[in-house]
Formats: sequence, structure tokens, C-alpha cells
Amino acid sequence: MKGRDEIAQALSASGYIADADLATAISLMQLLRRPLLLEGEAGVGKTEVAKALAKVHATELIRLQCYEGLDQSSALYEWNYQRQLLAIQAHRGAGSIEDQVFSEKYLLERPLLAAIRRSKAPVLLIDEIDRADDEFEAFLLELLSDFQVSIPELGTIPAITIPHVVLTSNGTRELSDALRRRCLYHYVDYPDVDRETRIILARVSGASPALSLQIARMVEGIRKEELRKVPGVAETLDWAAALVGLDIRDLNDAPETVHETLICLLKTHEDRARVTPEVTQRLLGKVA
Repeated sequence: MKGRDEIAQALSASGYIADADLATAISLMQLLRRPLLLEGEAGVGKTEVAKALAKVHATELIRLQCYEGLDQSSALYEWNYQRQLLAIQAHRGAGSIEDQVFSEKYLLERPLLAAIRRSKAPVLLIDEIDRADDEFEAFLLELLSDFQVSIPELGTIPAITIPHVVLTSNGTRELSDALRRRCLYHYVDYPDVDRETRIILARVSGASPALSLQIARMVEGIRKEELRKVPGVAETLDWAAALVGLDIRDLNDAPETVHETLICLLKTHEDRARVTPEVTQRLLGKVA
């Protein structure tokens, strides 16, 4: 599956509505077998791309959630120290068993090692790489360049299969040029009204085309207000599900309910205070 249109259709069947540029990026990612770096604001659907890809390929999704202080042992492997200690105690007096306890039997796979040792290529999601530090980013370069890892006690372990690698970044830290060179790049923006409408229709059971379009237009208007935290696609889907659950079929028929349920979109006290009933009414006038 290499064509852009084929990929867009397959992603749509899995519940992810991709624009043409993202479908092209995924097509090239698969053709060149290169990692794909997705950058954009939190909540625009970057992580969902990896989940949808796993569905498309009917394969395992292996996720490494990055955070400040993430080190190799948490991402790559650890030794099962408890089992090693028990083995040493059991063989006390029987000579050195160092070679035995530093073997596959006592190795605990973490996401990066697991991803290259699957018989069927998984989707490896390295989520929010910008939260990790420069040292961890440098450590990733060997994996992303050669798809092999080095374990001092066991040597170099090459990949059994090459995983489909997706990295995401919210842009909180500038990534190194070395990491960017090893990846294809795509910026994921907030969807336009048409695509967000289709996302709502695909993901929210019971949402009519007319209501979905109204919701997408309303969310577009809210995103243009001066907010501290702009609502993402996940918040849109929550709001759409709430409105459908309350049996709202037209936003203009229930302005008070629309305003009250904006807590699904607005996640700070400042934003909730800024979007007053008057602002809600003004925005509703644009979605009629």
C-alpha cells in the first residue's frame, strides 16, 4: 500500500481522517522505510496517527512515552535483578555464573528493544520526544539510523524487522538537526471545518451531518478567540458526544445548553471566563 489515496482511504476506514499532505508523508514513510516526525500543538491528533497506522497494518502498537529524565534503561532494556539475585543465591558455592545471569533469560524488554525484535513489524510510537532531554535524543540516533541497539553484556542486536516509527513533538523544545535528518517531517495543524466535520461523523455515533458541521464551525470560531489553551480534536469529539447525548440536533435551538457544555472545550478558568454567554451567542450567529 503505497499510494496517497489508498493510504487516506485505509486510515479513514480505521477512524482517522487524514488530509492529503499527511497521507503523502505516510506514503513516503512506508516507501523509504524512514521514521516520520509529526510536530504540532497538543491535541491535534498526532498520537492518533500511530494508532491508526497500527490498525491499518493489523499490527502491534508499541508506545514509548517520553518525559524529562527518561533514560536508556527505561526505554531499551533492564536486567531482572530479582531473578538474577535468586539465581546467584541458588548457585552459591558452585562457581561463577556471571555469564548465565547476563543472558536473554534475565533480560526485560522495554519499548525500543521490543520494537525491533518482533517477527511482524510493529508501529513504534515515540510520543512527545521534545519532553526528553538532549542525551536521550542522541541515544535514539543509533536506533533510527541502523535499527540496531548495543547491550554491553550481549553485544549488538540488529532488528528482526524494521518497525514503522512515528515520533511526535509538541514543540516545547527545539529538536536537534541530527534527529530531524533521520526523519521525514510533517506539521499537523488543527483541521479545517470540512475535515473536522468528517472526523466528528466518523468518531461520534449519532452525530448528523448538519450538527457535525455546526460543531466544527463553532469550534473553529472558539479557536480564534484569545484562549490560553486552544481546544484540540479530542475536546471537539467530547463536546460532540455530549451534545448528541443531550439530544441536541441544532445548536441554535439550545444556546444555553451550548454555552454550559463548553466546559468540554474550555479547560482553564481564564478561558471559561473569557467565553461569556454573549461570546457564545455571537459565535452561534456565525454557524446558523
